[in-house]
Amino acid sequence: MAKYAIPGVGLGVWYRGCEYVRGFGVTNVDNPSPVTADTVFRIGSTSKTFTATVIMQLVEQGRVDLDRPVRTYLPDFATADPAVGPRVTVRQLLNHSAGWRGDTFVDTGDGDDALARYVAALSAAPQLTPLGKVFSYNNAAIGVAGRIIEAVTRKPYETATRQMLIDPLGLAHSRFFRSELGGFSVAASHNIVNGKPVVEPSFDAMPRSLNSFGGLISSAQDQLRYARFQLGHHGFPRLLRDRTRVAMQTNPGPGGTLFVEVDGVGVGWMIRPTAEGPKVIQHGGDWSGQHSGFLMVPKRDFALTVLTNSESGPALTAELFGGDWALAELAGVHNLPAVQRPLSPKELAPYEGTYVASQVGMDGVESSFGLDLKADQGQLLASADGQPALRLGFYRRDYVLSLGLDGTPDHVRANFVPGPDGKPAFLRYGGRLFRRQTAAGRSAAGRQLTSLAELTRPVR
Repeated sequence: MAKYAIPGVGLGVWYRGCEYVRGFGVTNVDNPSPVTADTVFRIGSTSKTFTATVIMQLVEQGRVDLDRPVRTYLPDFATADPAVGPRVTVRQLLNHSAGWRGDTFVDTGDGDDALARYVAALSAAPQLTPLGKVFSYNNAAIGVAGRIIEAVTRKPYETATRQMLIDPLGLAHSRFFRSELGGFSVAASHNIVNGKPVVEPSFDAMPRSLNSFGGLISSAQDQLRYARFQLGHHGFPRLLRDRTRVAMQTNPGPGGTLFVEVDGVGVGWMIRPTAEGPKVIQHGGDWSGQHSGFLMVPKRDFALTVLTNSESGPALTAELFGGDWALAELAGVHNLPAVQRPLSPKELAPYEGTYVASQVGMDGVESSFGLDLKADQGQLLASADGQPALRLGFYRRDYVLSLGLDGTPDHVRANFVPGPDGKPAFLRYGGRLFRRQTAAGRSAAGRQLTSLAELTRPVR
């Protein structure tokens, strides 16, 4: 925490049959009070697994079929590619293979129709890859899954999720709306200014339209209780059959990288390989000033959750959830080996070029971010707006380690996705697809994002 200027951390560990939950530091540097096991943080994209779990409850009730088209439940659902809308299935939403641009964060208001209006706006999201063929992290697709919950239950997403999952599990410090946090210990969001944490109230705002894929506010105690439920422990209401719960953690869709290597995503859960064989079932979440990690190793009966209240939180979660230390010490597993090797200029040449990704912000304006990759000392040097940003070192064909400019690993893996001609068509970084540009150069549409983190962190 001192190293990364993080004021407060909530920690939960399930290890060898015992629960360890503790708060560290303070909730707010201006009005400090101690972080406790019940202090609440925004958990960001771990919210997606709640949406997926509710969908699976509806599957068990016979009200949703994962392999039926989305239009079975949302007859008016439309996509920019008219061939995709009628065919995309519920499963493809949840395993991030729908293929359209996934980072749309438009604010559609605070009403109960916020999610319906958000999903209607997705008809403008461009299709990046063929349906069902490529993993590309897709916030918007989980928004569609949340809208299916609304349509089937005839209740707002937040109401259905609380009634079906949060309240039955006894998650007493898990809520979607800040207006519901009265009496709670709340972790304030902090920016980093001149190396020090500073409270930033503007970070607290999140549109209601994003709740199904990033809006849940929860505590370390509740997150660990949720992990034990997902591990199949007794003592919880029987909200899912064991075979259904296990099905969420198996049968992945297309794989690649999402900060770590992944076999793919099952039903809402990242499925991560290890050198020893047991799979890591993982998620995590990012919003401005609130960054967290969540993982389980079912075959080791192990779970870890960490919640932070600072923009520098990703540095800590990268170490604990992307690196080997916690998994090796507490679960006896390691990442797949990745020994970097220098490539010749000839070998690096096919990967050189400009790669661009985009998102739509809360104001509805499209933003883009480009990385220029050039061969340099056996690696690729990535620059943004002419300024060196990071290095990429290859450890196997198409797969790279992200490195600091000094060559220090930052616990992030990425990979290139070949096109039909076998040449790199995309760089997948942070799960997002950066499209390789033609000689005409990148599009100048919309404003330019200021950093790679600005694109890959939101609602991860």
